[in-house]
Amino acid sequence: MTYAINGRVIAITGSTGGLGRALAIALQAKGARLALLDINADAVAEQVQSLGGGQDVWGGYVDVRSWEAVEAGINAAAAHFGGIDVMIANSGIAIASPMEKIAPEAFDRVIDINLNGAWRTFKAALPHVQQRRGYLMAISSMAAFVHSPLQAQYTASKAGVWAMCNSIRLEVRRLGVGVGTVHPTFFPTNMMDKVHADPAGVKIWGGNSKGLWKMITLEEVVAAILRGIERREDMVVVPAKNAIPARIPGLIRKWIERAGFRDRDIAEAVELAGDGLN
Repeated sequence: MTYAINGRVIAITGSTGGLGRALAIALQAKGARLALLDINADAVAEQVQSLGGGQDVWGGYVDVRSWEAVEAGINAAAAHFGGIDVMIANSGIAIASPMEKIAPEAFDRVIDINLNGAWRTFKAALPHVQQRRGYLMAISSMAAFVHSPLQAQYTASKAGVWAMCNSIRLEVRRLGVGVGTVHPTFFPTNMMDKVHADPAGVKIWGGNSKGLWKMITLEEVVAAILRGIERREDMVVVPAKNAIPARIPGLIRKWIERAGFRDRDIAEAVELAGDGLN
């Protein structure tokens, strides 16, 4: 059964980036009510106006590196709309730098935004999404499976997002909440503009003009994400021809999940678990 987008409240972090903007436009065309969240408050305000404003398009400030900011922003969005159906963790950055040169704080920043930021987003959104038996979606990458040089920080963060979502999916399925990850190859965004302005990035991926690293269109990625939401998919791979290397690591995992983790046992374990601080 199709999970209709029309009328759903869909929240997006990183809403003013290239993918975030394109997603917002496409989701609005499908009838979604939008909660647009970004660290750039002025850009969010402009984005809300560009989409017509009104009660069905709301914007707010979120810095995914701050738990307090994420919780406040998502709670404000839920208060405005009366709830949230779908949460898309879209905020992300990339840096091309080898371990021998990268500054430790630069490595930490990529991990904190891409991985920890997605976790904070899901953590804050879950109480609202749970009430509507909705769907959590995180934007990962083919970098979760294809680990390139000069990008240990990025590949680790995106592989971490994939693994994190696989674990969270088991925890929340008894609540009627779906969890999915999106794994596109290279596509045009402001992030890719920075890669192409970086001699190291150009050297590694050859300008992404041909071969294994050739870019696909932004429209292809957006269309795949919309299909993923409508199907509440566990994994969205773009383009589809990349599905084999992306899905092979999960074949055994699916068997283990079915054989080893029963919902009743997970529910009991959740009740027994602490907050991790002791």
